[in-house]
Amino acid sequence: MVMGVVNTTPDSFSDGGRFLGADAAIAHARALLAQGADMLDIGGESTRPGAAPVPADEEVRRILPVIQAVRAQSRIPISVDTMKPEVMRAAAAAGADIWNDVTALGFSPHSLAVAAELGCGVILMHMQGEPGTMQDNPVYIDVVGEVTAFLATRAQAAMAAGVEREAIWVDPGIGFGKTLAHNLELLANLDRLKALDFRTVLGVSRKRFLRAIDPAAVEAGDRLGGSLAGALIGAEAGVDAVRAHDVRETVQALKVWAAVSAARPAGAS
Repeated sequence: MVMGVVNTTPDSFSDGGRFLGADAAIAHARALLAQGADMLDIGGESTRPGAAPVPADEEVRRILPVIQAVRAQSRIPISVDTMKPEVMRAAAAAGADIWNDVTALGFSPHSLAVAAELGCGVILMHMQGEPGTMQDNPVYIDVVGEVTAFLATRAQAAMAAGVEREAIWVDPGIGFGKTLAHNLELLANLDRLKALDFRTVLGVSRKRFLRAIDPAAVEAGDRLGGSLAGALIGAEAGVDAVRAHDVRETVQALKVWAAVSAARPAGAS
């Protein structure tokens, strides 16, 4: 599945406020639907490195018109990228289906209970630290083992609170409190994330570590090739959804990958 990203923020790393106004964000969401997105991920607070927090009421003001407009047009799954249970409560009332939380429902002591109460899907992501400082000096002894153990623990906590196992997705949090080496190690070992036996989400699109590999990719929009490579790495590993800013191109790349995969003889690698 391709999860199209709609940022209604002035400071997103990927689009720098292009869709801050409701009309622009709604038009962008509709464009992503037309390009073949299977899901939409709508966010009103940037979580880029160094990002400042946004009050809950402002976050709600940014995302609600987009959720309502999409829901009036389509039954497509809508996830909301937020840490705050009060934001998710408002989003669910407007028609959102999935809570995409970079803190894995750990930001508020009420998050787990609210997720269970709402009966929504949840995407539990790994992040070392918090957005303002997460890239200062991330350190791990065993990044793959630590990330998978964290996600397993948070999934167990969600289920203990009443969230259905089938509602849980996990995300390794590429670029969230991780160096280039950490990101590459996680991408090379996605099979260990899949072994947790939850649905998986991978977000590589336009991220800054791609510039570390290709210094010419200075701007987020210069990273299409790296973003598509990340999506194909995820597809080969069997992830269930990839977050994408460039939906049309990602859909096409995955269609070609799927067609070639289907043409391979049984048992061929």
